[in-house]
Amino acid sequence: MNNNYNGVLQTPLQTGFNATSTATEVIRSIDLTGKTIIVTGGYAGIGLETVKVLVAAGARVTVPARDSRKAAINLAGIKNVTTEKMDLMDPHSIDAFAQKFLAANDRLDILINNAGIMWVPLQRDQRGYESQLSTNHLGHFQLTARLWPALKKSGAARVVNVSSYGHQIAPFNFDDPNFFEREYETLQGYGQSKSANNLFAVELDHRGAAYGIRAFACHPGSVIGTDLGRVAPMALFQQMGTHDERGNIFPEVAAKLKNVEQGAATSVWCATSPQLNGIGGVYCENADIAELDEGNITHDFSDPASLRGVKPWSVNEVSAKRLWELSEEMTESSIKN
Repeated sequence: MNNNYNGVLQTPLQTGFNATSTATEVIRSIDLTGKTIIVTGGYAGIGLETVKVLVAAGARVTVPARDSRKAAINLAGIKNVTTEKMDLMDPHSIDAFAQKFLAANDRLDILINNAGIMWVPLQRDQRGYESQLSTNHLGHFQLTARLWPALKKSGAARVVNVSSYGHQIAPFNFDDPNFFEREYETLQGYGQSKSANNLFAVELDHRGAAYGIRAFACHPGSVIGTDLGRVAPMALFQQMGTHDERGNIFPEVAAKLKNVEQGAATSVWCATSPQLNGIGGVYCENADIAELDEGNITHDFSDPASLRGVKPWSVNEVSAKRLWELSEEMTESSIKN
């Protein structure tokens, strides 16, 4: 089986890791000396922790950053890390970053599409595209396309899309992905952008496997200590039953959340683990392949451990191919094999 169309590979491997495993634990004994890696958003939250453990394993890491000042402060003192300016909502800055990277590097071994925004008010990029779709998927699609020659030269590259359980909120809306006609709902926008992350991984893996490029999507878990939801209305958290009427997270919920070290574990595992050799296109969680959720999993937002599984719509073959074509059109990008 060489692809994960329709979730045929969504069977847990029983890796020995779990929700409490950390990024340091899943990468233990793995040597990344000589490896070249890009981590978008690698200067805050789980992205920063990802960079730290990859560098500790011997890798050279480049961090494209929208906020160069914040990146410089947060990454200060970490060796073998280079920061470059890039904004995922600005296609010109993506092209400029990729061109500079390709001029200085002959190959790219690992690309972790980690950066993202969540539950923001309606905003649009200069092309008119909704901001969560633009940042979480389209920007990363364009970046991956521009870096394709370097990924091919690796001969054994991996691309990891940091997705979310939030993909279960909404499938991709092909009729109106940018909310030109329908009323804007930030949860729907976020959900479809994360479904797009999964579909992108499925099709990218199918197209890249012949060149040694394998792709994955992953859910980091519900993580405390990040600023991902900093602009989200408190009413959304209260609606989900995680916060009280004063806006405080319930202690029993907080106690069940992952820390950033645990939150970075699955993306690091996807990027480096030999347990995934010969496998690709799968959606992962808790440093293992996730189970296909066909209505057989009960979810409770007050219990983060129950927020698991991958919806069939986000690994569907027809949708993966359709999204690929739409993304090429919307970003004026194509991957030439």
